[in-house]
Order: sequence, then C-alpha cells, then structure tokens
Amino acid sequence: MTFCGIDSVTFGVSDMAEARRFLEDWGLENNGSSDDCLRYRTRDRTDVLVRHTADPVLPPAMQEGATLRQVTWGVADAGALAALQARLGTDGALADPSGLSHAFRVSVRVAVQADAQDVNGPGITRRVDARSPVYERAIPISIGHVVLFVDDLDATMDFFVGKLGFAISDSYPGHAAFLRARTPGPHHDAFVLRRPGKPGLNHVAFTVSNIHEVFGGGLAMSRKGWETDIGPGRHPISSAYFWYFKSPFGGSLEYYADDDWCTEAWQPSDFERKPELFAEWAVAGGIDGNTRRQSRAA
Repeated sequence: MTFCGIDSVTFGVSDMAEARRFLEDWGLENNGSSDDCLRYRTRDRTDVLVRHTADPVLPPAMQEGATLRQVTWGVADAGALAALQARLGTDGALADPSGLSHAFRVSVRVAVQADAQDVNGPGITRRVDARSPVYERAIPISIGHVVLFVDDLDATMDFFVGKLGFAISDSYPGHAAFLRARTPGPHHDAFVLRRPGKPGLNHVAFTVSNIHEVFGGGLAMSRKGWETDIGPGRHPISSAYFWYFKSPFGGSLEYYADDDWCTEAWQPSDFERKPELFAEWAVAGGIDGNTRRQSRAA
C-alpha cells in the first residue's frame, strides 16, 4: 500500500459563517481563509477546505445540501504518486460508486507525537509526582477517518480494496466494512455503510491525544453551544473513545483517541450488526460544559 492516510478533506456548505465558527471552536488553525474558501488545518497539517455548495470549483456532490465533496489521500513521495497514478490510469481525481471524489497528492503532513497518557494501577506506576492532564479544549492532531453511507456496498468494496488497495480490518458482512489505507496503520481510514439509494456523509473523525482531550474538547464544544450527536463513549470495535457533534458540514464531526493499531498479524473479524457493537457505552445527549453533568433532552 502506498498511502499515508487522509491528507485533506473538502466540504460544500450552505452557511460559510457557521462553518467558520465551528472550525474555530473545533480547535483547527486558520491557514489563509478567504471569503470564498475556508482553509484550516490540524496539528499535522492535514487540510480542511470549505466552499459554498454552489461554488463551481467543487466536485459534484453525492447528496443534496452540505456534505463532503472530496477526500485527498496522501502518499510518501513523487515516485509513489506517479506509480499510483499509473496504476489507476489517471493523474486527477476519481469518483467512487456513490459519487464522492477522491484525489491524491504527495503528503504535506508532518509527524506529531500525542501527549503522553500515563495511567496508574495496582502494580503499575507510570505517572509519578504528576497530575493527569486536564484539557480546556481540543486541538486535533489529524483527520483519522471518514465514514460514508454508500449506495452499493459491493461496488464500493471493489473501489477501495480492488482499485485503491485498502485492507479490511473488520466488517459487518453485507452491511459495512472498516477499511485501512496502509499496514501497519490505524484500524480504519474509511468506514463504509450500506444505505441503498441514500449515499452521503456520516462523519469525519479527528484524532486527539487521549481520552482526557476527548472529554476536554467535547466539554468546550458544549460550552460554546454546539449540539452533541452522541457521546462521549467507547467503541468496542477499534477500541477508540469518541464524542460526536452535529456540524454544518452535512454530517457529524468526531473527536476520538486510542484506536487499535494493525500490522500484518491483525486478524479481521466479522461482527453482527447490533447497537452494543457500535458503543460499549455512550452518554445520551452529551455532557453539559458548564455543569459537567449529563445533558438531557427536554
């Protein structure tokens, strides 16, 4: 596999001001935004680009309204990019079977090390004479994965696995699959879910250092008035801690940390599609950033 992971995402939105406010609150760095294109980036310089849905520069949309319009995958160097383009038969973007555009470039990401999370327990003392961190907000390290509703699961698997060369980490047979762009690598760079006739964006996930930053980032977003989709919680498949927020981008954005790392020795598993395999546990409605107590719907 030649990929380094997601290098950039591009959204089309109906409300540019609301999108800007969300990205500022989310903890991204403004990287030269203009009136017609918001340009933000994570700590490792993964790009987030946002244009109005009517902007002719954008690739075609896979669904109506605000949504993800393109994912750009990074490769290590110019030689890898040339080899990939020759194999794919294109030096431009490709559309997957649901209509989402996929582009490719030499990665501009830089190495960033997560903050240490030293955990103490009986017989194990890793944090000595120091308090565990408390985060007032999250500053995402990278974009870890995208989650897509797809019209034709078999055709989508042919695109990602057959054409791009992704590996299957785990799956819900006939329903969904977790796909990773490189090995060794994180549990998934894309998760695709079958939804015939209604393809679209489910969410885009941003990596943070540890569970404490998931909580700190989520509490900060709650204080700023953004609505939780679900979380905080923990996925039993991928092992990650998460917190999802509703966003102006047509799907949720997720903070997450501590996902599985897969080598050639990883053994993919097939799972039954049921709620307890989405979340080992999750807080309904999120946690209020001021009271630090569970938020409850009226």
